[in-house]
Amino acid sequence: MHRQRIAHTVLALGLAALASGAALAQDAPPASPVAASPSNSPTVEQVRSRGYVICGSGHGTTGFSAPDKAGNWKGLDVETCRAIAIAVLGDPAKVRFVPLTGQQRLTALQTGQIDVLPRTTSWTLRRDANGINFTYPNYYEYDAFMVRKDLGITRTQDMAGATICVQTGSTNEVTVADLSRKFKLDLKTVLFDNTAASRQAFFTGRCDGLITDASALAAVRATQAQNPDDYVIFPASGRSEALTPAVRHGDDRWFDIVKFVVQAPIAAEDMGITQANVDDMLKSGDPRIARFLGVEPGNGKALGLDERWAYNIVKHLGNYGEMFERNVGKDSPMKLERGMNRLYRNGGLMYPFVFN
Repeated sequence: MHRQRIAHTVLALGLAALASGAALAQDAPPASPVAASPSNSPTVEQVRSRGYVICGSGHGTTGFSAPDKAGNWKGLDVETCRAIAIAVLGDPAKVRFVPLTGQQRLTALQTGQIDVLPRTTSWTLRRDANGINFTYPNYYEYDAFMVRKDLGITRTQDMAGATICVQTGSTNEVTVADLSRKFKLDLKTVLFDNTAASRQAFFTGRCDGLITDASALAAVRATQAQNPDDYVIFPASGRSEALTPAVRHGDDRWFDIVKFVVQAPIAAEDMGITQANVDDMLKSGDPRIARFLGVEPGNGKALGLDERWAYNIVKHLGNYGEMFERNVGKDSPMKLERGMNRLYRNGGLMYPFVFN
């Protein structure tokens, strides 16, 4: 009986303590999240220690990642990498570019040879499930074929028996196989380990068609064909793909940083912030803009970055619309339409997330 009374007493005291704790929890304000710091991310620590970001790049994909005649890297993916360098190191020049083939790019990221892969890489289930964290798309694209105009082919269904130049390690290998099965085309692939080889083979007549992203084909036709009017480009599968900068699994803080760096130019365009007016926008009475530009602190602390990190990106590079037009749009040799890459409110797929 004595033991039983002790047990009841302990139980009663425990229940009272739980009730008291629950009441205190209801009255207490919610706990603040732990402030982020660079030590939360081994990748950030490595980047800051060495003094630059290492980015995977393409092999001369005009408009996305290609060196100019002076050896300066230019393109939409290059500027995505420079935006990361601005956010983490405060300087768009603190980057190194490592040209990678389609076969090399994912392995280079997974093994730590590069910090981030902003290189025309489609977000797919199997890649995501095998060591790659995709951030947010910086370009929506569709796959396409390029063929000589004199073949008289303008759609996939008319390509029976054709040979197709394909870069290994790309989603295009699967696309060609699927299209061949779907339409009973008996397509024959000729595989190359890099884009330069596949393009050269196509222009020398080794293949009837070349498959890759439509924007890349437009760049190839404009810069490598002796007479661009001799070639036509048309959709291959009819589906679109999200080209998405990626990081490897295992560093959530770095993942967070790269995600919101990719988003920052899109959000800036949505809020009407440009490279020309960003200084004036520091005086804006709009709380969203004040938080985004770091006038109202919090976002920088959450990521372990300077509070003005987003302001600095726009100051150096402009918003997404400006980046697009300069690299692949009306102000570039490619002169591509924005299409799917317009803001959501203009009929596109680019949608900014909340910066608070």
